[in-house]
Amino acid sequence: MISILTAFRRLVRQALRLAVLPILQAPEEVLMGGQAVIEGVMMRSPHSYAVAVRQPSGLLAVTQAYLDRPSEKHPWLKYPVLRGLGVLGQALVLGIRALRYSAEQALVEPEATSSAETKLKKKADLSGWFLAINVALSLVFFIFLYKLVPLYLATVVTRRYPGTDTPVTFNLLDGAIRIVLFLGFLILVAQWKEIQRVFEYHGAEHKVVWAFEKRGPIDVATARTCSRFHPRCGTSFLLVVMGIAMVLYMFLPFHSFALRFLGRIALLPVIAGVSYEFIRLAGKSKGALWRWASQPGLWLQRITTREPDDRQLETAIKALETAMALEQNHGGEMVVA
Repeated sequence: MISILTAFRRLVRQALRLAVLPILQAPEEVLMGGQAVIEGVMMRSPHSYAVAVRQPSGLLAVTQAYLDRPSEKHPWLKYPVLRGLGVLGQALVLGIRALRYSAEQALVEPEATSSAETKLKKKADLSGWFLAINVALSLVFFIFLYKLVPLYLATVVTRRYPGTDTPVTFNLLDGAIRIVLFLGFLILVAQWKEIQRVFEYHGAEHKVVWAFEKRGPIDVATARTCSRFHPRCGTSFLLVVMGIAMVLYMFLPFHSFALRFLGRIALLPVIAGVSYEFIRLAGKSKGALWRWASQPGLWLQRITTREPDDRQLETAIKALETAMALEQNHGGEMVVA
């Protein structure tokens, strides 16, 4: 019974971590960036990535690999909207891969004997099943909380007040409810101690990326002076997604609850692709559009980031330096925003 409860708690913890992954990941494909994982940080460059994780013993475990851009492997992903799907799909796969590696390293005990190592390896393999279940649960959670619930509540309100059931009013109400639920979810999970640790590593990732972008020394002292808020954070992207979804939903010619719901599911790839293009355009402009698009995300990072300690900054620096070395060995250029 105890083992079942332990497994369930682990499943819930990993599900929460996976649920916040998109919030902590930058959507760009050409800039140095990354995301927080369990007791560590993933950093990626155009053609490489590295994950550094602080083990319970205090040692740093690192994994690394080369990457191909989706558009380099599949030329049809060079086109607008489609390229966003490729970039975001790769980012999700990398995020899950990094999360699995960090979860496995969190199981490593410093005093493990050969027999204990065998037992730990089985636990690490089991975490793969947990992760597969978490992906499915996170998808169901996303559709339920951010699609079904707002649509249902908006439908209830507009049925009670028939004059409000216009495409503009209905979708503004639906979108406002979605944003409130999103903010409520962030505030709720931010109270969880383990998620706060993830948010501290999120802050470490931002500080180290800022140190890199300043073209100065990349060390703990320099990173400590940098801001933990970064305009390319995935939080900004998700808010843009919600805003664009409100606009696109207005063009759905449906009035029944079921068809509206199915339409929202069908438009998910379109919304993701269009949102990516908007962020890409705003990032290139560096003007008022960029400031407008990134400002809400900077506000929300007061929730999704925490001030890291020096060991967490060291972990982020290790991930960055490893990714940089791989990129340079590959012959790539480190692109700075």
